Amino acid sequence: MSLLRRIAYYIGGFSLGLLLLAFFLNGKKVSCSYGPESRVLKNIRTKTLVLSDEAQLFAQQNSIDTIQINYILHKGDVHFSKSNTRKEPCGEYYIEGQINQKEAAITIENCEKEALLKRIEFIN
Repeated sequence: MSLLRRIAYYIGGFSLGLLLLAFFLNGKKVSCSYGPESRVLKNIRTKTLVLSDEAQLFAQQNSIDTIQINYILHKGDVHFSKSNTRKEPCGEYYIEGQINQKEAAITIENCEKEALLKRIEFIN
């Protein structure tokens, strides 16, 4: 069997496999959270989000609702250099994103059963 024929069989089988995967996984909520940033954000999103008094007051004063906070938890950037991930009993994460077209940062304490949003601030 010539090399050209082997390559054609390989490409045909690979294409058929991709089509089958696309057919079976179409419409499913499948995600690929392999990076550390994606895993942290996904872990926080799966838990009950509780706002501290300071965060709640800041949110009320600046008309920030939970939809905007959830947007940061989906599209934000986790800064591990500013986070304290090994803090006991709950790791603390510093996440930057946008709220009302302004750069903002939130600090979240990620516990086992809930996530405590400790602070919200605008970045200049």
